[in-house]
Amino acid sequence: MADLSLYRNIGIFAHVDAGKTTTTERILKLTGRIHKIGEVHEGESTTDFMEQEAERGITIQSAAVSCFWKGHRFNVIDTPGHVDFTVEVYRSLKVLDGGIGVFCGSGGVEPQSETNWRYANDAKVSRLIFVNKLDRIGADFLRVTDQVKKVLGAKPLIMTLPIGREDTFVGVVDLLTRKAYVWDDSGQPENYTITDVPADMVDDVEMYRDQLVENAVEVDDDLLMAYMEGEQPSIEDIKRCVRKGTRELAFFPTYCGSAFKNKGMQLVLDAVVDYLPAPQEVNPQPLTDEEGNPNGQFAIVDANEPFRALAFKIMDDRFGALTFCRIYSGVLNKGDTILNSFTGKSERVGRMVEMQANERTDLTTAQAGDIIALVGLKNVQTGHTLCDPKHPCTLEPMIFPEPVISISVTPKDKTGVEKMGIAIGKMVAEDPTFRVETDIDSGETILKGMGELHLDIKVDVLKRTYGVELIVGQPQVAYRETITREIEDSYTHKKQSGGSGQYGKIDYRIKPGEANTGFVFKTSCVGGSVPKEFYPAIEKGFKSMMGTGPLAGFPVLDVEVDLFDGAFHAVDSSAIAFEIAAKGAFRQSMPKAGPQLLEPIMKVDVYSPEDHVGDVIGDLNRRRGMISGQEANVTGVRIKADVPLSEMFGYISTLRTMTSGRGQFSMEFSHYSACPANVSEAVIAKEKEKKAAANK
Repeated sequence: MADLSLYRNIGIFAHVDAGKTTTTERILKLTGRIHKIGEVHEGESTTDFMEQEAERGITIQSAAVSCFWKGHRFNVIDTPGHVDFTVEVYRSLKVLDGGIGVFCGSGGVEPQSETNWRYANDAKVSRLIFVNKLDRIGADFLRVTDQVKKVLGAKPLIMTLPIGREDTFVGVVDLLTRKAYVWDDSGQPENYTITDVPADMVDDVEMYRDQLVENAVEVDDDLLMAYMEGEQPSIEDIKRCVRKGTRELAFFPTYCGSAFKNKGMQLVLDAVVDYLPAPQEVNPQPLTDEEGNPNGQFAIVDANEPFRALAFKIMDDRFGALTFCRIYSGVLNKGDTILNSFTGKSERVGRMVEMQANERTDLTTAQAGDIIALVGLKNVQTGHTLCDPKHPCTLEPMIFPEPVISISVTPKDKTGVEKMGIAIGKMVAEDPTFRVETDIDSGETILKGMGELHLDIKVDVLKRTYGVELIVGQPQVAYRETITREIEDSYTHKKQSGGSGQYGKIDYRIKPGEANTGFVFKTSCVGGSVPKEFYPAIEKGFKSMMGTGPLAGFPVLDVEVDLFDGAFHAVDSSAIAFEIAAKGAFRQSMPKAGPQLLEPIMKVDVYSPEDHVGDVIGDLNRRRGMISGQEANVTGVRIKADVPLSEMFGYISTLRTMTSGRGQFSMEFSHYSACPANVSEAVIAKEKEKKAAANK
């Protein structure tokens, strides 16, 4: 059995362009996993192996690699930074024990860093902070650490200080050992010398070292008392305290460097070993019942426990379907039979592999703490639990956000129809935020996703990977409907056509529900006017109609139905009769209850150079945006706003034109809000036109 204390399952996450993939590439070089560094801007990095990733210089899907440093095994996941692919970050954090949050030395805490940090907080993942790109103009390590405090509400524990600024940045001082690490100009990571602290930094080093020690010993009462009495703790004691505080999320050890210039990376790798938890040191994953509620049991990370693993990612490549799994407990051997507790079906493990981005190494056995891929599993989806058939269990599942944007696609030729169907089936299995459905009226295939870039990539993958040429329609917004008034109404379903008939009468109130409650059904019937056995059928009838609203056929949100009276017939009443009555009641009453169209509002974060801020704010106002805040920093101004999604199509090109190519933005779904009357009328009219055209 491998020693679990020597395992580190870590993820690297940050905003677009903060240098995550470059950092991963340096880790692989330093650990001897690769011998030639591939650069992101040249489209040659190891973990960005998709054509689209190489071309655009962004990470689209998380990639897993394994490597070794000082006798410890690292399973590293490089995650995307773009907001359209946050699901990749979310599901990676779910199965990791620790992480490295990378921040740009000049850009600081950017919009997507905030989202990723929030996900990591939710997942209670211990983290190191690496402030990267300190060789850039405008880079300022201490300013970024201040932003981490203010914007993220986190406590950075400064472990290293930079030597020099911007183009004079040459190395770092390790505060614990009071030693300076200085790299030469060769760009080789191993070409450094360890010297004494530069004379002009001695005071700063002592001040920040005192802060480091004070914060560290706070997690150990005995050491704190000794320190208060003037006793200096040993380096081993400080390290032990830092490790404990990092695991408890009391603070985040913070390092600095330049991944691209190969400066400062060794200290970060040492910190992963010293301060991030091993698999068995993390709070164990809760097990749940069939409804997904915690049942008080946990998947203890131990090779001697029954086998339990979570499938956190499905990927289809040239060798077939790959299911990425994090093994929480037990051992898995090639040839074993495992149970998928979601489907109740068993599968045999034919091949199991260790992934190196898109390369693989065959394994015969794996154990608790490992992140591996299984080849050729049939019915497994993201979030499914795989376990020992003799000990069935369910791990806490993953919850994914709903798509907010859709496009219609049609293959250019007949041969593409079947190819598109097969390809989309594989892509939906890989990405839980990518959905597909067929428009009942027009017969078109509708692709739904998290943003324009998300769907743009999907269309590109269909074209290049699967050879399906598509005609793409205009992006469509995922509108919703709700009601604004409470009404009381009655509906009778009566049908007599020889033999036993159908009869069901219901008296009910329909009213607007609380935000985000969806559909709520209550009964306040007394005296048995409607027998209890028909309640589920009535609820089912109403609920089944929530997918099609009275205004334009969009799904309905936040409606409460209260059944307070009714009548039944001893012979003719049945569950189906009451279900039909409920459907008729919905159709009859919803138009009377003040129906209203809702539109998705996006939380938009825009970076603009200072001299273009007025133009950017004016443009957001024209797009019906509500400005919620502005924040100036060295590189420009960050503007936060809530803007309707329908007004944001093509925004990136407008922003680039306004800011001479220097502006950037990110957005994520915030909430649904009522549409203004003119927008509502236009949307409803357009939907009616579509239906009329489809019916011709």
